[in-house]
Amino acid sequence: MSRAAALGLLSALLAAPLSAQSYTAKECPSCAGWNAPHAPTKLFGNSYYVGTDGLSAILITSPAGHVLIDGGLPESAPLILQNIVALGFRLQDVKLILNSHDHYDHAGGIAELARATGAAVAASASSAKTMRAGIAGANDPQYAMLLAYPKVPLVREIADGDTVRVGALSLVAHFTPGHTAGGTTWSWRTCEGARCLDLVYADSQTPISDSSFRYAGDPRYPSAAADFARGHARIEQLRCDVLITPHPSATKLWERLAATGDAPGLVDPDACKRYAATSRAAFAKRLATEASSRL
Repeated sequence: MSRAAALGLLSALLAAPLSAQSYTAKECPSCAGWNAPHAPTKLFGNSYYVGTDGLSAILITSPAGHVLIDGGLPESAPLILQNIVALGFRLQDVKLILNSHDHYDHAGGIAELARATGAAVAASASSAKTMRAGIAGANDPQYAMLLAYPKVPLVREIADGDTVRVGALSLVAHFTPGHTAGGTTWSWRTCEGARCLDLVYADSQTPISDSSFRYAGDPRYPSAAADFARGHARIEQLRCDVLITPHPSATKLWERLAATGDAPGLVDPDACKRYAATSRAAFAKRLATEASSRL
């Protein structure tokens, strides 16, 4: 696909009826803010932020093809594609799309992104099942709150610890469930000249649920508490120079960039440890709230 053809595709997507690709404000009060456009941003080396203002999508590039992590909302897809083209990359060079977790605000745009780029899609077995169905099952803590999204018919299942490769790129899957049963954190190493850094895209660790779910032994997802504990431990042990999360606000990405004025200011070898500690404290507070409500 030429640049002109890519721009033509983007124009068609952006001109599509909004009702066909977006949620109403009543369905999702946060979606409009999450989906506000944001200029593509270089993170380090061959890694770029190509998502919206409130929903991350990460592009990792190589001469042999690119990897994209996450797809935002269904209506985020045109903005992500537009950002990829704005950086000078060809859509057909995106060869693989990965996912952090299977909610509509991170997997909702993947079907359209896969269609527009021709990329394969890979995710954990639990996430792959949801993505094929276009809606999470009852084991999701947020089940009663979740919205359906376009189905992704073909999703390759990956295992914990798998390394996925596109050309010289290699990314490692670290299962960090709890927020969802199939939550996955991704890590990779990238170099800029002689300097090499370890980047981590850590999945959401927030204990959010619908009103009926309890993290302490709920039959819908009995291992949720143990999964969260393992995930926190996993994240804090990762080699981690730059941390990115599915919601950039979770780690104050834009504030950090504004304060330093450039992407190298994102380097913080303790970021994953702090993220794990903060998440662990939030989960302990949630468990305490559940316990007090049963007294």
